[in-house]
Amino acid sequence: MPDSTSHGFGRVLVAVYAVFALAATARSLVQIATRFDEAPVAYLLSAFAGIVYIVATIALGLGRDSTRRLALVTIVVELVGVLAVGTLSLADPDLFPDATVWSDFGQGYGYVPLVLPFVGLWWLRRTR
Repeated sequence: MPDSTSHGFGRVLVAVYAVFALAATARSLVQIATRFDEAPVAYLLSAFAGIVYIVATIALGLGRDSTRRLALVTIVVELVGVLAVGTLSLADPDLFPDATVWSDFGQGYGYVPLVLPFVGLWWLRRTR
């Protein structure tokens, strides 16, 4: 039986995911409600990132065998998202007139969005 993803270091990881879930979701909701016409793609991507962080937080926090697969899929989506949006935002900044959680590889958040999925995948493997 695998170790729980929500014990030990996993508690810290869940807390970081929860902070990002709250930050990305709240920021995107305010942006969508007040300035959606300025950068709809950026704001919708931030909302999507928020949803991804919410699902990852729940899946890791429950720490059950049945939620490990959901955590894995969610974290892989997160990794692909931060790499794709990060690359696009640097290659064509006009696509992102306002920052998202994942733009510039999470520069506005201290690059934590770039590092977090790697840590999450490592933790899932470690507790396998």
